[in-house]
Amino acid sequence: MQTLGCLPGEIRAGTRRGKEKGAFSPLPCTDATTHLESKQTGGITLKTLAFLAAMTAAVAALPAYAEERRITVGGTGTALTAPDMATITLGVTNQDAQASVAMQATSDAVTQILARLDEMGLESRDVQTRDLSLSPVWSGRNSSSNAPPKITGFTASNRVSVRVRDLDNLGQIMDAVIQDGANDFGGLSFGVQDPKPLESEARAKAVADATEKAQQLAQAAGITLGPVISINDHGGGIRPKTQMREMAMSDAGGVPVAGGEISVSVNIAMEFEIAD
Repeated sequence: MQTLGCLPGEIRAGTRRGKEKGAFSPLPCTDATTHLESKQTGGITLKTLAFLAAMTAAVAALPAYAEERRITVGGTGTALTAPDMATITLGVTNQDAQASVAMQATSDAVTQILARLDEMGLESRDVQTRDLSLSPVWSGRNSSSNAPPKITGFTASNRVSVRVRDLDNLGQIMDAVIQDGANDFGGLSFGVQDPKPLESEARAKAVADATEKAQQLAQAAGITLGPVISINDHGGGIRPKTQMREMAMSDAGGVPVAGGEISVSVNIAMEFEIAD
C-alpha cells in the first residue's frame, strides 16, 4: 500500500522490518512525501539541463554567422634605398705538378690579400676565408686509347668573402686584391647594413595598400567597412633593382662598379568587419 499524502503525525505501519524477525516498525508518512518530491525535483533538473544545452548550442552558432560578415584583402608594400654595403666573393687558384707547390702558392696569395685588406681598414669580422680545396688534374680521361688516365698535376684553390661597408672604397679594394693574386671572381652583391627601417616603411605601405583595397570593395558592394579584425604579416625579402646608378669613385680610380637600388617588399593579409 502506498500513501501519497497524510495528515500531520500520521504514520504507515508494516512497511519497515525491525531487527527482530517478523517485527515491523512504523514508517513516517514524511518519508513517502520526501521520496516523491525527490523524483519531481530530478525530473525538473533534467528538463532544465536540456533547455540550457539547447540555448548553449544556439549561442555557439552565432559567432560562425558573424565570421561570414567580413572582408579579407592582401596588401603589398615596397621601400627603395641605395645600398650601403657590398659583399665580394673572390678566390685564388694555382696549378702545379706537385700538390705542395700549388697549395703553397695559393696560401701565399691569400695571405697577401688578407694583409692588404687589413691595411685598407677592413675589420676582421668582415673578412672570411672558405672553400679551401686541393684536387688532382687528370690526363687521358677523354682519350680513345686503352691507356688508363693518370694524374699530371694538382689544383689548389681558396676563396675569400669580403664585406665592404664603405662603398666609396669598393673599386679600390677590388683592384688591390686582383693585383695581390686574386684570379677567381665569384661575384658582387649589394645590401643594407640595417634593413629594419626599410622593412618598417614597406610594412606601413602594405597596410595602407590593404586598407585602400578594402575600402574600394566596400564602396563597390554598398556596405560600410568596420574595424580591423586581424592582420597577418607574410614577410618579404630584400632584392636588388635593375635600375642602376654610378657609384662615386675616389681620385685613385679602381674597378668600375654600380650599386643600383635595394628594394624591400612586405606582404600582409587583413580582415575587416562589415559594419552593416
